Amino acid sequence: MFEQTEFFHQLSQMSPLFWVAFIPSFLAIYFLPSIVASFRNRQHLGKIFLANIPAGFSWIAWVALIVWAFTGKQKKSIEQTAT
Repeated sequence: MFEQTEFFHQLSQMSPLFWVAFIPSFLAIYFLPSIVASFRNRQHLGKIFLANIPAGFSWIAWVALIVWAFTGKQKKSIEQTAT
């Protein structure tokens, strides 16, 4: 059986360079729905971001947020609202 102390020992043996690469990569994938919504100028970016925080732990909710980020309504630009 894999004990907890052995697990933490294995983690402590990993290179700091691994963690420098792993943590930003993990966060980028975790918040990918928010990043996509931001680049695609979605109207509900704030809601997608807030839902992304707990939903990242669930693959089903994460995929639903990706779909929402790609298919949601775009924000109206300043030029469109002025006319």
